[in-house]
Amino acid sequence: MKLFTLAAATLAMAIAAPAFAQNVEKVGPAGGRILTAAKVKAGATTVYLSGNLASPATPGGTDYGDTKTQTISTLKKIKELLAAHGMTMKDIVRMDAYLVAAPGMDGKMDFAGFNAGFAEFFNNAENPTTTTRTTMQVAALAGPQFLVELTVIAAK
Repeated sequence: MKLFTLAAATLAMAIAAPAFAQNVEKVGPAGGRILTAAKVKAGATTVYLSGNLASPATPGGTDYGDTKTQTISTLKKIKELLAAHGMTMKDIVRMDAYLVAAPGMDGKMDFAGFNAGFAEFFNNAENPTTTTRTTMQVAALAGPQFLVELTVIAAK
């Protein structure tokens, strides 16, 4: 009887497991900022989002804010785009972050500001997962007001 109960419980957990757990395996240190790997299995739905930029800090304005502000703005936009495809930030398996030199940073990107904005969307109470990620400094983006551009791949 114990074996039957255990088998039934295991089957129930497998049936109740979300598609995310079945189609995507995320590998990385517990509590780490980024993953070391993400494995997307055959049959997963995959969405590729083109590079996204921040919106003005105030509607109709020309101020886009600092690196942290632009990171948050861009990730909010990505969150909305993913929702339109039935996905959430938990489904992101890959992110490429392009940062330009931030004002007052002696020609360097504001990596700390980017990470602070990133932390508002990953490894927190709303989204305990994270993603694989590459962050690189580039010479310029689509306009001089932009400090951050993000591309993502999501799968579930």
